[in-house]
Amino acid sequence: MTAYTATVTVRLKRGVLDPEAETTKGALERLGFELEALRAADRFEVDLEAADADAARDRADEMAERLLANPTIHDYDVGVTER
Repeated sequence: MTAYTATVTVRLKRGVLDPEAETTKGALERLGFELEALRAADRFEVDLEAADADAARDRADEMAERLLANPTIHDYDVGVTER
């Protein structure tokens, strides 16, 4: 078994109201920053042991599907690096 860190980034799907991002976008614009859009995201880092990177990615993907993300309103990405 090899040690991996899986990074799961969860964000709201486009078109889903994101009040945190809208508030932050407004504050940035008041500070003089011009931007088209802003989206907030949650990032989870999971340390785990797996036979290979694909197995680690599969486990992290299952974690996202079962708990970390709501597939109705969230998109997510999974990245895996060896520790």
